Amino acid sequence: MWWKTTSVILLVYVIIAGIAIPLKPGIDRVSPDSALTGSRLEMQIHGYNTWYSRADPSDIRVWLQYDSLRAIAGTDIRVISDTTIAVRFGIPATMPNSGERDMLNLIVSHPSDGVSLLPSALELEADTSAAASSTANWTDNPVEKLHVVRDFSYPYRNVIYETIRNTYFHVPMWFALMFMFLASVIYSIMYLTRPDETSDQKAVAFTETGLLFGLLGLTTGMLWAHYAWGKAWSNDIKQLMTAVALLVYAAYFILRASFDEPEKGARLAAVYNIFAFASLVPLLYIVPRLFASLHPGATGNPAFGSQDLDNTMRLVFYPSIIGFILLGIWIANIRYRILRLQQAADDQE
Repeated sequence: MWWKTTSVILLVYVIIAGIAIPLKPGIDRVSPDSALTGSRLEMQIHGYNTWYSRADPSDIRVWLQYDSLRAIAGTDIRVISDTTIAVRFGIPATMPNSGERDMLNLIVSHPSDGVSLLPSALELEADTSAAASSTANWTDNPVEKLHVVRDFSYPYRNVIYETIRNTYFHVPMWFALMFMFLASVIYSIMYLTRPDETSDQKAVAFTETGLLFGLLGLTTGMLWAHYAWGKAWSNDIKQLMTAVALLVYAAYFILRASFDEPEKGARLAAVYNIFAFASLVPLLYIVPRLFASLHPGATGNPAFGSQDLDNTMRLVFYPSIIGFILLGIWIANIRYRILRLQQAADDQE
């Protein structure tokens, strides 16, 4: 059928585009990453996928940003290599909010690389014990005339780096899981309404396929966590609730196999499937929001947020969702046919 061909084309496109398209230039780290008010600071900025040497130092602009209104412009910018530049800052003698400690963002504007941002790049601490050696002041709205470079590349994100490409596999697998389990519960309801082997077998096939995508999603998530969090399993609330959800669906098959009468097992499994699907909402979407989580998302929300994508990523992410769902339907149909053949073989014995 056409949708089988579509799934193959989409997933091949996702694999090629997901691997081949480069990341935008970004800032990996700075040294030093702390300073005192009233001091003169010479900072080295280490970039990622950058080409600092392709521009004249006078065309590169750097700021330490306190907030959206106040910042400090860097001076005496020197290009050391394609991935390293040095810049000097005169740190004002006082904090804008009269606090004792705060984090400053670093902004680098480069003619060919565009704009790079490193959030919380420098820890600034108020120094009240020594006389200020800098006469610099916080400047209102100094960040302007940024070099905007439009190209086809993925956003650079600190910590995850190249593993951002896993977005096209890990996240769509969970979309496919939800679709498979939704189809499964629909067939279970159809079976309870009008008992039919076809509905029961399709419910089983889609449940098995959904569980397969769940295991693949959990595995790709653990691989991602290994690079982003330092270890594959950290007992994060999202990981724990995902494991519980998969165990709930694993119990679906245990329940079916625990009855000698297939019809009775099918009826009880169909009822259980409805409650299992209902449990996905609190397990995957409610409970993780009640606890602190390492999982990325907006404002502490461990779910996937719209701010985690840009327009380039959407061109790969959405086709990936469609491709994995179509692949899941394909796998479920194959599994359904196998169940039909096994049933036919049992009936002949």
